[in-house]
Amino acid sequence: MAAISAVLTDIEGTTTAISFVKEALFPYARAALEEFLAAHGDEPEVAACLAEARRLAEPGEDAPAALRRWMDEDAKVTPLKTLQGLIWRQGYLDGRLRGHLWPDVAPCLRAWARAGIGLHVYSSGSVAAQKLLFGHSEAGDLAGLFGGFFDTHIGGKREAASYAAIGRGLHLPPESILFLSDIAEELDAAAAAGLRTCQLVRAADGTAPCPRHRQAADFPAVAAQFGLPLPRPAVEGAVPGTAA
Repeated sequence: MAAISAVLTDIEGTTTAISFVKEALFPYARAALEEFLAAHGDEPEVAACLAEARRLAEPGEDAPAALRRWMDEDAKVTPLKTLQGLIWRQGYLDGRLRGHLWPDVAPCLRAWARAGIGLHVYSSGSVAAQKLLFGHSEAGDLAGLFGGFFDTHIGGKREAASYAAIGRGLHLPPESILFLSDIAEELDAAAAAGLRTCQLVRAADGTAPCPRHRQAADFPAVAAQFGLPLPRPAVEGAVPGTAA
């Protein structure tokens, strides 16, 4: 079996508590939607999202109504995810939002990056939102650890073709890429494309274990199972958020 040369990670339920997305990010974006569209609706990126929302909306439904409905449905619709990312960007820059990470995540990401393991993200949230969460995280700015960010522009997360496309984009054999997620169907799709998989089963998120995939309670357990380096011991007096 090929050694792991890259880790591709999901965010919600994997690096980050589901409650953070559901109880902090989503309500923030919904509350700010109307004001944001009024202030930025003429900007090219926002206008393009609105045009795509109108195209995908139900008959007689305008773009803001469609966006609110998709928010209520937690729909994985690209124009919604892009707009949410743009709204969150302002919140992160203002300091009103900080990206949640489980305490075990950042030390392992740093250890893997130091060891030359390529780190990449694949999430239904937009690339912009991914970079903001890791760039303004509770553990400091981790965005620079990642070599690639992928969202639904490359394809659905439950489609094997998406993972095959990511592997081609990374110029790596699929069996050398480890995909981490809490969702069994995403792991199924990754495995069908030849990637190695591990399900994060975090008790606080109530994740249901899937016997089709290897499982881990946290990132150190992932490292132990797949021969990845473990974090260095904490240095007394080190400043939180700095590289150990």
